[in-house]
Amino acid sequence: MNDASFYQQSLQNPIEFWKTQAEAIHWFTFPEAIQYKDEHELIRWYKGGRLNTSYLAIDHHIKNNRGDETAIIYDSPVTQTQQQFSYHQLLQEVELVAGILTGLGVQKGDRVIIYMPMIPETVFAMLACARIGAIHSVVFGGFSSNELAIRIDDSTPKVLLTASGGIEIDKVIAYKPIVDAGIQQAKHQVEKVVLLQRDFVKATMQPERDLDWQQLQSTAQPQTYVELSATDPLYILYTSGTTGKPKGIVRDNGGHAVAMKFSMDYIYNAKAGDVYWAASDVGWVVGHSYIVYAPLIQGCATVLFEGKPIKTPDAGTFWRIMEQYKVKVFFTAPTAFRAIRKEDPEGTFKKQYDTAALQQVFLAGERCDASTLNWLEELLQIPIIDHWWQTESGYPMIAQMTGVETITVKPGSSAKPVCGFDIQILKEDGAVAKANEEGYLAIKYPLPPGCLPNLWQDTARFKSSYLQKFPGFYLSGDGGYIDEDGYIFITGRIDDVINVAGHRLSTAEMEEVLAAHQAVAECAVVGVKDELKGQVPLGFLVLKSGMDLAHETLQQEVVHMVRDKIGPVAAFKRVVIAEALPKTRSGKILRKIIRKIVDGDPFETPSTILDVSVLDHIKAIIT
Repeated sequence: MNDASFYQQSLQNPIEFWKTQAEAIHWFTFPEAIQYKDEHELIRWYKGGRLNTSYLAIDHHIKNNRGDETAIIYDSPVTQTQQQFSYHQLLQEVELVAGILTGLGVQKGDRVIIYMPMIPETVFAMLACARIGAIHSVVFGGFSSNELAIRIDDSTPKVLLTASGGIEIDKVIAYKPIVDAGIQQAKHQVEKVVLLQRDFVKATMQPERDLDWQQLQSTAQPQTYVELSATDPLYILYTSGTTGKPKGIVRDNGGHAVAMKFSMDYIYNAKAGDVYWAASDVGWVVGHSYIVYAPLIQGCATVLFEGKPIKTPDAGTFWRIMEQYKVKVFFTAPTAFRAIRKEDPEGTFKKQYDTAALQQVFLAGERCDASTLNWLEELLQIPIIDHWWQTESGYPMIAQMTGVETITVKPGSSAKPVCGFDIQILKEDGAVAKANEEGYLAIKYPLPPGCLPNLWQDTARFKSSYLQKFPGFYLSGDGGYIDEDGYIFITGRIDDVINVAGHRLSTAEMEEVLAAHQAVAECAVVGVKDELKGQVPLGFLVLKSGMDLAHETLQQEVVHMVRDKIGPVAAFKRVVIAEALPKTRSGKILRKIIRKIVDGDPFETPSTILDVSVLDHIKAIIT
């Protein structure tokens, strides 16, 4: 198959193209309309289609005599645990958790928050929600009680599932105090909390509200799947917004299932029976798509890893897992390999393991620098493929489609658009940029199946955030350019969301925390280049007149505030005290200019700047 013609088919006849892709999964009732407009004038996919995502991920394989094959490989170096679950065993576990939920009155359309570590029960919970038509919202275990409370109030869950704790390298993180505080802060009252006690940390139960996971499971009645509409929501996943309020990305069942199957076939080239490993967390979109749903829908064995690339126990952990389980396709963030390289620059640990089964490595989360890419290529002698996508899309938008094409890597580029994504670089006036000319990365609307159809109960924000700036286009929020060969290069965020080790975090939210300090008159947070994490936040503080506070003391206090409100995941550690911040005449802080000064990148002084001398001041305090 020619990759260019395959891609063109998806643009020239999207209805026929996505009908063909829909035929690759099992439907109880095949859709009557492939594409249509809903009551909000937004495009939806697969009207009238009936299916169940949990059925596709489990029952379908059992009915095709693959029930004894491995579905989940759980490897936890932090707890010295290794377990494997066949599709038969996975079915039993998921049906019981579905029974727990239905026993607590959870029905189709109800929301369930999952605040859990990287353990098999987390996957069981997601698939159990999918099985009964409940909408799960996984909240990353590194988020603070404040972040949890925000998500509770927006999704209004009936039940919250959690565990007593997790482990970060060698530090035990107790989850229950965070959950209790989050529920207390939230306006919406969660009816029941189901708690899984882990051996190394025991949580205190709150009478009436809290229930023991194991006890409930022992009496639960197994629940089979229900038929759902293609447009019924599968999950809500919150992503940072520039206003500080997270956006609830909705994923529907039908388009998502088709997209997951499509991506495994044509992007990752992973087949049923292959071992697929995405070293991420189920709290992020990569974990949803490529630890849980896509590998299982495809019939792969998926690796669930509770650990870190280093110090659990060493920089050889990734290679050990690849050898032990014969991983064929691996997916992680460049940050992970930067950490390994820092610990083991010569790749000494790699030489101790046989990774011959490994055929491809995919990187995403932030752009992979050429140095890390070259180091990996030399170390592994296989294709290292940088690709780009978002929480909003749920699967790659720009990639090498390895199931279709010959792999040609251009360092710094995420390659070319994936089928269904008509990507353009637009200038401020909406005109299409020339080759190698930087602009806004936009995608012709409608987006293909699997992408967000809307935000959770916020259509107005969906339209204003994504569809308003360039009518007829979805605004990605990233800038970039396309070279003369059609390869796309992402240059960074155009808004105030930064990318810390693959985690999208709102600088506006951090600024809100900093501004609450009694000494701070004004502040700005920018994401600056970091060799390990891609970007880290740096705070600029203008102090109130007469405030005489030692820099070290102030830094300690505001760092603690950010950790408390947002969580350690923000990696907020540094502040700079400035006399003033560069602004436009209308009062907008020029964060992009500040970032370029810190990173040492060239920039043009904008004509709208209020006081040019402030730029010299920022340069002086940085140097």
